[in-house]
Amino acid sequence: MIMNSLLLGFGAPGPLELAIIAGIILLLFGGSKLPSLMRNLGRSTNEFKRGMTETVEQEDQPASSDESN
Repeated sequence: MIMNSLLLGFGAPGPLELAIIAGIILLLFGGSKLPSLMRNLGRSTNEFKRGMTETVEQEDQPASSDESN
């Protein structure tokens, strides 16, 4: 953990920094578009996780067509 903060030069953002970032995002995108942006972000995150688990499951399965000969 010390190495990560040394590499970036910063620690993890605190509550005040997160509130400032949220306020800037709200100003940029507006209150009406923010729910749809978050919904799309959640869907893309779920799709990414699903793709990662499918990839891991495919790697775990043995290649039966190559071993049958």
